[in-house]
Amino acid sequence: MNYRICSWDAQQAQAYSAELSEVLCDCVAGGASVSFMAGLSLPRAQAFWQGVVQGLAAGERHLLVALERPEPRDGLRTRERVLGTVQLVTAMPDNQPHRADLSKMLVHRRARRQGIAAALLGAAEQRARELGKTCIVLDTETGGDAERLYARAGWTQAGQIPDFALKPDGRLCSTTLFYKLLAV
Repeated sequence: MNYRICSWDAQQAQAYSAELSEVLCDCVAGGASVSFMAGLSLPRAQAFWQGVVQGLAAGERHLLVALERPEPRDGLRTRERVLGTVQLVTAMPDNQPHRADLSKMLVHRRARRQGIAAALLGAAEQRARELGKTCIVLDTETGGDAERLYARAGWTQAGQIPDFALKPDGRLCSTTLFYKLLAV
């Protein structure tokens, strides 16, 4: 699959909010523990992305997006499709200006196992460096694919919290906390 990673502002995220919502709904339908329960409605997903758009406009977060590069058909280029996203939350307390949170790593099920999550993660780390951040923190479901991704990418496990959240089907799941120190 041919794709590219880009950083979006509020206007770009707003323009693609329907596709961003589709990716979120697909991840939840696939069992991802990303703050939402099974049966996530499109309006609820769109409301979430409107909050992200507001955060982007306020400079509180950064959105990195993986876009599929479509093959031209009959000489016409079709619109790129959103394959995945990750956010870098930079609105931190006064005593943590050097830190950011990595949030909502989402890759549509049709695009998994193609290096997209790793590419998004690398782009988020680079964006954090550009912003002068030296520490990134995240939490992820214990035992999931994302946990293995972060470990492979050199993130350090800080610990686990049992029964931290609910999976979309209502079962409790633990979370693993990770951090990565960056040289800027």
